Amino acid sequence: MKPTKHHINHRHKVATSAASRKRGGLVALAAAVLALLALTVWTYWPTMMSLFKDWQGDEDYSAGQLVPLVALVFLWVERKKLKQCSLRPCWWGGIVLLLLAAAGRLYGLLFMFESAERYSLVLVVAALVLLVAGWRVFRQLRWILLFLFLMVPFPGKVHNMISGPLQRLATNGSVFLLEVFVPGVSQRGNVVMLNAETPMAVAEACSGLRMLTAFIVVAAFIAYMVKRPRWHKATVVLSSIPIAVICNIIRIFLTGILMLVVSVEFGHKFFHDFAGLVMMPAAVLLIFSELSLMAKLVVPDSPPPQQQVQTVVRARSAPRARSSVFLK
Repeated sequence: MKPTKHHINHRHKVATSAASRKRGGLVALAAAVLALLALTVWTYWPTMMSLFKDWQGDEDYSAGQLVPLVALVFLWVERKKLKQCSLRPCWWGGIVLLLLAAAGRLYGLLFMFESAERYSLVLVVAALVLLVAGWRVFRQLRWILLFLFLMVPFPGKVHNMISGPLQRLATNGSVFLLEVFVPGVSQRGNVVMLNAETPMAVAEACSGLRMLTAFIVVAAFIAYMVKRPRWHKATVVLSSIPIAVICNIIRIFLTGILMLVVSVEFGHKFFHDFAGLVMMPAAVLLIFSELSLMAKLVVPDSPPPQQQVQTVVRARSAPRARSSVFLK
């Protein structure tokens, strides 16, 4: 029985209404997302401005301003997988994260703990993902959301706990290298005496904290982009800490050599201008060398015994089949 014109018109109207409802739902979703983003920006505008000022004013955390841009790159990489995820808003999960963010921000406001307000901003972003998209999208974006925490500078206590040991480690390591090549090198606290008349002070700004924060961001970017097992990725991120320390020690060592061989002014210029640019490519080269080494250390698993037997049987039976055909 052929469909009548009435049936065809009815199906067309149903399809048109379904498409219009879908478009209306997408428009409503986009409007809700824009409204939530506008509300978040308006609420956290002072926190965002203070964070931007720290990025611009504190060299130790200047790499933090790259984190949101890199997160957008990650979103672009995951765009195909995100299209396959169905949107099922999770209200209770989003509300729980919003309450945690509100509690963290309230704690920061009451006790003058600015880092708590900044971390709560990341929690709000995660809560919005749950409220709008649901658990499937949240699981797909979980590593990107964790990556956003790197844009927040360390709290003051954590900064002081890290900066002092890094400064002492940089001084001791550079003195060790200099003693191998230069006779008469001595150490007085965080001051390296290259000779009786040439001191080289390893100040707090030379502790390597700036290099450490930048290397962690770069290592996290490389770990996310490469297709390797998770333990490879975790090793790359964790190894960025000793790599940053080693690169900073080498930088101070080269500065001391140049101060003795060329001049003190040239050594200072090298340390602040050229050495910082050279150490980043060197760190990236070390990370990729580490990935290459891990790939060579791990041998892929051999196929199961049954699969090997089947392969041998097929290989032996193939010539017989060809010979039987030839005899015919």
